[in-house]
Amino acid sequence: MRALFALLTVLLLAQPGQALESAPVRSPRATVTLLADTSAIVPGQPFRVALRQKLAAGWHTYWLNPGDAGQPPELTLDLPEGWSAGPLQFPAPQRIPFGPLVNFGYENEAVFLMEVTPPASLRPGETQRLQASADWLVCERVCIPEEGRFSLDLPVAVAAQPSSPVLFQSAEAALPRAGGFTARIGFDGSSGAISLEGPGLSPASLRDAFFFPLAQLLVENAAPQPLSTREGGLTLGLTRAAGPIPAEIEGIVAITDAAGVRGAYLVRATPGPVPDGEAAMPLWQAVLFAALGGLILNLMPCVFPILAMKAIAVSRLAGAARSVVRAHAASYTAGVVLSFLAIAGAMLGLRAAGAVAGWGFQFTSANFVGAMAWLMLAVGLNLSGVYAIGGPVSAGSGLAARGGNGGSFFAGVLAVLVATPCTAPFMAAAIGAALAMPPLATLLIFAAMGLGLALPYSLLGLFPGMARFLPRPGAWMERLKQFLAFPIYAAAVWLVWVVAQQAGPDGTLLILAGAVLVAMAAWALGLAQQGQAPRWFLGGAVLAMLAALALLPMLRTGGTGATASAQLGEPWSSARLETLRQEGRPVFVNLTAAWCISCKVNERVALDTTAVRAAFAAGDVAVLTGDWTNGDPAITALLRAHGRDGVPLYLLYPAQGGPPALLPQILTEGMVLQAITAATPRV
Repeated sequence: MRALFALLTVLLLAQPGQALESAPVRSPRATVTLLADTSAIVPGQPFRVALRQKLAAGWHTYWLNPGDAGQPPELTLDLPEGWSAGPLQFPAPQRIPFGPLVNFGYENEAVFLMEVTPPASLRPGETQRLQASADWLVCERVCIPEEGRFSLDLPVAVAAQPSSPVLFQSAEAALPRAGGFTARIGFDGSSGAISLEGPGLSPASLRDAFFFPLAQLLVENAAPQPLSTREGGLTLGLTRAAGPIPAEIEGIVAITDAAGVRGAYLVRATPGPVPDGEAAMPLWQAVLFAALGGLILNLMPCVFPILAMKAIAVSRLAGAARSVVRAHAASYTAGVVLSFLAIAGAMLGLRAAGAVAGWGFQFTSANFVGAMAWLMLAVGLNLSGVYAIGGPVSAGSGLAARGGNGGSFFAGVLAVLVATPCTAPFMAAAIGAALAMPPLATLLIFAAMGLGLALPYSLLGLFPGMARFLPRPGAWMERLKQFLAFPIYAAAVWLVWVVAQQAGPDGTLLILAGAVLVAMAAWALGLAQQGQAPRWFLGGAVLAMLAALALLPMLRTGGTGATASAQLGEPWSSARLETLRQEGRPVFVNLTAAWCISCKVNERVALDTTAVRAAFAAGDVAVLTGDWTNGDPAITALLRAHGRDGVPLYLLYPAQGGPPALLPQILTEGMVLQAITAATPRV
């Protein structure tokens, strides 16, 4: 009778409409149910359940590594005694851009599988209730956490009957699988690559590929992954993020073949050198990164004073002829690009001679910084109307009045000179790649950086009609020009402070004395131009300038190099770093300079905060500060070892050992706290 009853149960469950699915949990954003792949379970025989999410248009949920933001779903089964369950299995994710971020997850529908094994002691004819709870996050423009309870009544039979076979077959096909590929992965500074070797890989068979790492903060999710293919293999370029490098890297490589079919393959590799010795950044990508970095450089604090000069020059173009607009834009662009090329040439020449030279290298010289302070003072006095450039014109004529194009060209040169203390996102990787390439490629990359910096102004050359939307020149321009002299004076004050860090009190006194001579020269020139003084005043102006320049060779580097960052821990040295690492402590290294405005902003808003200091203390994180104000060769070597040629550079060495995590050059408090959590052991 028992066998007959079991057979009748199986026949009844095999009828259409008997698929086992829980009552749905609904919201305006998602409908979620729990399903089983069988209408009846068999004692001791595994079966699968699926958490099925149907998402509203525009909403998405997340993979195990959610990318730049998010949280993966969780499913918890309330298992009776003797039951067991495996981990929740995630289908291969998609890239979901969200502004500048990229998330890893799913849109429209996602099905997550889990294998469940009942005990062999169950008896056919019984009904077992399986209860579960789940929580998940769904996001569109906002993110909303949701949760639900689910229940399935599972009949016990001598033979299983498939339930929802199409859904489970599709879900299984979406899971990543072993592909039989040999994977190698490695990083060098901020660049890296993953390489796959195996059958079926060739330029003719591949259309696209992307690596989804299982570990968060391992690679920049939004960065492109340039694909190169060969017979029997492929290589994807990677960009390092802030997290530590695990002892073993796991992830998924999603490959789209020539027919447009996408497959996902599990990869696992121990990190080592960059595969095939590749720099993982082809020339086109370095040029793109350089242009983006140059464009972002316009927003960096070190360039703000020059925006005053640009504002005046742009305002004067209102109502001008198209040819005049084009000429000004071309002159400014030429000044920027040629200055970048000059810096690149100087760096290449110094490196060829065996000297150290990275981005902003000229600011490691107190003589250069002092001369720049005087130049900024002279520009400010010009804007204030003390003198004019370009001959005997009326007092108050500014730099932009100089015959037209010469002023625009000079503004471009000056913009580059004051921009070099700053490093914008994308720039470090581009500069590091440029200096590892042949000279012509290096010059091309620096030219692209210059075009990026000049782009907002040079657009007037491409679209001169935009000038008609500018306000018309008038008396307001004279007042604006005089007001905008004050940011220039502030820049001069900052540069004097930098000299104080480099050359101490005596050096500061020399620069201030030179500033008096520069101001005297400007006053004498202005009086001569206005006809209020004899012409020999021009000779006096020249003598005052020569006297100021004579002070520069007297500068001697001897300052303490003390900066605001001295409050952050203790001085960096390779020996101290090694000692702390042998003690098993996590170590945060801050490479900075007194003249690096980006460094100072980061220290103020992201490093020297109450929350970060507390996190350093709670994690027993040692903080070392390396001061590159005077161009320390040991710090230069450390920068180069991590693919950088300028500051800032932030390294966080994990407590467990291994290579350090590289933090972004523009920091937020949240980034630092997240990196500290990843690098410190959990108790």
